[in-house]
Amino acid sequence: MYNAVSCQLRGFKTASWGALRFILPTRVMTIPIIIFAILLLVPPEAATREIASYAFVQDDGTLRIKGRVIRLFGIHIPTTGQTCRFSQNPPFCASRAAKALNFKKGANFVHCEPKLEHQDGTITALCRVNGEDLSAYLLERGWALALPDAPFEYSALEKIARHRSLGLWGFPVQRPRVRRDR
Repeated sequence: MYNAVSCQLRGFKTASWGALRFILPTRVMTIPIIIFAILLLVPPEAATREIASYAFVQDDGTLRIKGRVIRLFGIHIPTTGQTCRFSQNPPFCASRAAKALNFKKGANFVHCEPKLEHQDGTITALCRVNGEDLSAYLLERGWALALPDAPFEYSALEKIARHRSLGLWGFPVQRPRVRRDR
């Protein structure tokens, strides 16, 4: 059992409140405190990698954020004929999926969590607008196909859209066999 004298000789401080004695090791407690402080100063990797800004929707349904091209995670956007919206000046011409994506994002910032960086410099990312997943948005409206390695929810949303004959399901599209080049 430790007493006050042996604790002071071993580098411990003692404090007593009434009948209770607490032994606080000075050297042993400083190391975890330093480690904890370092962990607080170094942000997690996911938080530092998030890309958040205003996004421009490109004709093929990819996003351009801060000069980087971002593909939406877990989906394939098939090429469809371009249509033009002449109510805007200049007219906005793009695929139907790109128009739906442009409508959804509106004037809001897009927040993307990168999942994969490709050799061509593009990024596959899980992107959200006001907390809503953009990939899921396109799938549930029938403007995209779930990739084979996509989350189960994406496949379910695609099947529901197909059953309801939404979006692309009015004409045949070719399903991709493998994931886009990495």
